[in-house]
Amino acid sequence: MTEKEKMLRQMLYDANNDTNLIEERKIAKDLCYDFNRLRPSDVVEQQKIMRQLLGKTVGDSFCIVAPFWCDYGYNIEIGENFFANHNTVILDGAKVKFGNNVFIAPNCGFHTAGHPIDAERRNQGLEYAYPITVGDNVWIGAGVQVMPGVTIGSNVVIGGGSVVVKDIPSNVVAVGNPCRVVRSITDEDKLKSWDRK
Repeated sequence: MTEKEKMLRQMLYDANNDTNLIEERKIAKDLCYDFNRLRPSDVVEQQKIMRQLLGKTVGDSFCIVAPFWCDYGYNIEIGENFFANHNTVILDGAKVKFGNNVFIAPNCGFHTAGHPIDAERRNQGLEYAYPITVGDNVWIGAGVQVMPGVTIGSNVVIGGGSVVVKDIPSNVVAVGNPCRVVRSITDEDKLKSWDRK
């Protein structure tokens, strides 16, 4: 079994010494580099590079603001009306799937990669990758970090600065480190004005 096959099967694998995975990361990082050096007004070339990086897993309507970094690209799937603000990082050793109408604020990370707790295996360069899934109509606040294996439901708001280590159900506001549900989203939220007057 190859190291890539182990990675995709959520087994411990060696990402540091496998020439195939190293080459795939180089290709993705070069595309990210090219994307990040474009003028902000060059939307056509931005879209072209992102479609090349992410492949067929891209909706028709999306916006990713530089800088953006990922490991492989081919394990990222974004739905329609996807928005990722500055400094989004996606470590996509496993699948990272975003639904429709997902809004990601600046400085967020989605980390499928993790390492063994014991130093002996960790020092050998072994790691694992568990998938991350984000539902539809999700707003992820600034500085949020989503850890390996997490599923975030639909119609969710994750408060800024949260560290999401466990699944979050649909229709809630969740915040904190570790991130936890603080309340449900209700029809009353539609009546609130966020004007600070």
